[in-house]
Amino acid sequence: MARVLVLDNTLHPRLFALGRRWAGGLGEASVDIVRVPSAGSLPNVRGYTHLVLTGSEASIPRWTAWMQREAERVREAAGVGLRVLGSCFGHEMLVAALSGREWIRRAPRPEIGWTSLEILACDELLVDVPNPWTVFSFHLFEAVTPVPPPWRVLARSPRCEAEILRFGDASIWGIQGHPEISGRAAEVATRAHLLATRRRGGIPRPTSRGGRSADQGFRGLVDRFLADAGERSG
Repeated sequence: MARVLVLDNTLHPRLFALGRRWAGGLGEASVDIVRVPSAGSLPNVRGYTHLVLTGSEASIPRWTAWMQREAERVREAAGVGLRVLGSCFGHEMLVAALSGREWIRRAPRPEIGWTSLEILACDELLVDVPNPWTVFSFHLFEAVTPVPPPWRVLARSPRCEAEILRFGDASIWGIQGHPEISGRAAEVATRAHLLATRRRGGIPRPTSRGGRSADQGFRGLVDRFLADAGERSG
């Protein structure tokens, strides 16, 4: 059975609860959730087969001690061959941890809302997702493109050239969007966050509104991510 460590990066878990959303989609896998911003230390990754990094209201350019702790765990996970998946902030964290923080920039065209992804390459993680794939997005930062080697771009959108990345042939993937969020939850989270951030000086308007009652590819994505758990758990 897969043993998954979910590093929850949310600053306000009552609003987003991204760790629980990921855990709820991981089926029968054994899951531990650690909220990184409030954790004094992080578990040893050698006790797990898979690692998930969630999104966050934080940003990589405003680097903190808890981000440094997470980056160290990411490098350890890569070193011992865990399967790793990052979403939004987690996607950016993977790039920062494995290639350097200079490869994360403020997005010239932020995405807030439902985003259509064009799958550009065949990849084991994406076999069961549709093309195009509609994913909820909420990001003001992104990976610099062209991406640094050995990162490979697997999907893009009209506003972002690095929507899905893979670290060479390693089992390490980043997704700029939030495949774990769908339907009503996306609408509520967007409205609440927009209200809060506008009080602090504003944020770009949503790039698309409403749309999907459920994400089309999350289940297939998770199944592929966990696919080899039996081989790794011995």
